[in-house]
Amino acid sequence: MSDMAAEELFEKVVNDPDKDGGLKSDARDAEPRNFFHHVIALSCSKVADGLIDPKLVLSWLLTNLGAGAFLVGLLVPVREAGSLLPQIFTAGAIHGMPRRKWAWAAGSAGQGIAAAGIVLSALFLDAQTAGVAIVALLALLAVSRSVCSVSFKDILGKTVGKSRRGTVTGGAASVASVAVIVFAGLLLSGLIDRFNLVIGAITLAALGWFLAAVTMASLKEFHDEGQAKTAMPKPWATLKKNPQLARFILVRSLLVGTALAPPYLVMLASSGQQETAELGGLVLASAIASFISSYVWGRLSDKSSRRVMIYAGLAAAIALGLAIFVGYAGLASTVWAMPLVLFGLMVSYHGVRQARSTHLVDMAGPDQRAEFTAVSNTLVGVFLLIAGAAAAALANFGAGLVIGVFLVMSVAGAVLALGLDEVQE
Repeated sequence: MSDMAAEELFEKVVNDPDKDGGLKSDARDAEPRNFFHHVIALSCSKVADGLIDPKLVLSWLLTNLGAGAFLVGLLVPVREAGSLLPQIFTAGAIHGMPRRKWAWAAGSAGQGIAAAGIVLSALFLDAQTAGVAIVALLALLAVSRSVCSVSFKDILGKTVGKSRRGTVTGGAASVASVAVIVFAGLLLSGLIDRFNLVIGAITLAALGWFLAAVTMASLKEFHDEGQAKTAMPKPWATLKKNPQLARFILVRSLLVGTALAPPYLVMLASSGQQETAELGGLVLASAIASFISSYVWGRLSDKSSRRVMIYAGLAAAIALGLAIFVGYAGLASTVWAMPLVLFGLMVSYHGVRQARSTHLVDMAGPDQRAEFTAVSNTLVGVFLLIAGAAAAALANFGAGLVIGVFLVMSVAGAVLALGLDEVQE
């Protein structure tokens, strides 16, 4: 796209295109072109995320390969913890880079390499070896993702004005939702062999991340001196001084079942000739839940993030209880039952995500947010690894037992959230 075409389209799709949005003059001149580079790169990345979703797609793939419940159970904790834990070590160095786009591009390329490795492992390795390799490659993908996460806000803030940033992320999220819904439709149609379709989707994810890396690398980001490096926070000292933060981290940790439970729903739902329909239904239910609930939860969180955590925790417990019921009633392999359960669980998951993010920002003062975020992400990341490994081991005795543990945790998290402050007041 030429600079002139980019500028004309930019003026049509954004609000207040003439406002500087806090950008310097040289960045303002390059904003129209950079805006669409962001949209393309972020859209490719989010579509790739949806196509390789560890909660559903990779869980189904490992179950289909026969890799075993333990390895399936490790997928989500490895993905979630791998995205959180490295940030406390890498944030300072990345924020100190004069041009952070190179960090994002490298992280995106790393995710593409990991996705390509997952495809090769599924095609050419035996079940157990493929399972181990895929979990290891997912760890590489997660660490690479953490680099993108740390660098993106800085890049966006330097290259796109304040009143236009939400359009970038919102547009990319819409593209991703449509792509995942199309993927779910193909799975439900049965027109393509389910294994080949999943492998093809992960291959497209790899290509998407490579394209995103190239697009971001060509962004026009102007040189700056970077941000001053800060000392690594000391978690225990921070928690001792801030008991509300400690309670928040405990609540957030107890509610991780909303993220960890979906693979165990896949285990319950994977049987007989219905596997293709089940995976398609699960992916579609997850995409619709994300599409319709995120905005609503976000608005409610602006009023009371504490209450949203309570409601989301209780809603998750109800969904998990329903999962146990359909499992014991012999309905788990039906086309409708588990997608319905997953829909409720994913609505709860997005509530937890929106509430925890809003609560942390509103609870911390401007000079505490970086410290609180680093401490929270680190401790929750450690808990995710421990809880995920324990759940994976427990899965050898049945997926229903693991789901029951997550149900209890969700109720406990909702009860503990009663003691959080109303930080929006």
